[in-house]
Amino acid sequence: MKDSLNALCDNFIENRDRIRSGFGWEYSYIYPVCAAIFTNKRQTVNIEQMKECRDILKEKTGIFSNFRGMIQLIVISMMAADNAPERKLKNALEVYSELKEHFWRSLYLPIVSLVVADMADPREYADIAARTKRIYTLMKKEHPFLTSDEDSVFAALLALSERGDEEIVSETEACFDILKEKFVSRNAVQSLSHVLAIGEGSAEDKCRRTIELYDGLKEAGCKYGTGYELATLGVPALLPEDLDTVIGDIKEADKFLSKQKGYGFLGCGKHQRLMHAAMLVSGAYIGDSGNVMDSAAISSAVSLIVAQQIGVCAAVAASGAAASSSSGS
Repeated sequence: MKDSLNALCDNFIENRDRIRSGFGWEYSYIYPVCAAIFTNKRQTVNIEQMKECRDILKEKTGIFSNFRGMIQLIVISMMAADNAPERKLKNALEVYSELKEHFWRSLYLPIVSLVVADMADPREYADIAARTKRIYTLMKKEHPFLTSDEDSVFAALLALSERGDEEIVSETEACFDILKEKFVSRNAVQSLSHVLAIGEGSAEDKCRRTIELYDGLKEAGCKYGTGYELATLGVPALLPEDLDTVIGDIKEADKFLSKQKGYGFLGCGKHQRLMHAAMLVSGAYIGDSGNVMDSAAISSAVSLIVAQQIGVCAAVAASGAAASSSSGS
């Protein structure tokens, strides 16, 4: 494992453990997501700063706000990783207000709002919110039973693209038609198709490369998950790296994680661990290319790592919604 990836893995584990020690009693799968937010920016968690952001969040939002629901710790992490957390929250709340004109309240809208606030000018918020709804409506038209609230997150990222709405959705559909022959879960295939639509190249080439990466990992003894994890595989597949090198690095990162607390026999499952390994490898490659998370260049590899993060955040929100529904029934 090359030095930059090794350092990133060490930083990820340190960040995860710091967050877990400072914010106990959260769902275990939230800690790695929050840790990745800091790790991808090459930052080490400052718990006191996170607690200050928590106080700002409580001051600026009501107790029943979705910003303070199941994803509160993710919101706090995104704020703390920013050099102006209060402004970031203010902008996100402005985006949220615009989005509520087009969408029902959900656990996903705060994630959408934070993504847009991070990557767009405030003068564009209203237009982006309206475009997010248009793209979401086109998605819903193609797949009325598959498309749900979580897809609004991907619709928002796609709304930041310079391509036309119909062109974007046509690209996702082309990817979907190819990938559905390989993977069983239609929901997972749809999310992966959204991620691939962000990248350059033809649908055929992007899907072929993704399938080759999946099969190559399987042959290397690393069977990648085909549930909510599948969307995150699109990011390393789209990066301009030799696939054999990517597979080797993911395998090494997975081996490193398997020796860490929380990833062993009694820890999270192998599929989730491998997904975290792929996230770290993607972050290492993007960092090595000189990009940073708060870049505004939507066509760059930065948009891919954001897509990867929001895919996992959406999965966390979905799990939280299911848990809340179960406890309330």
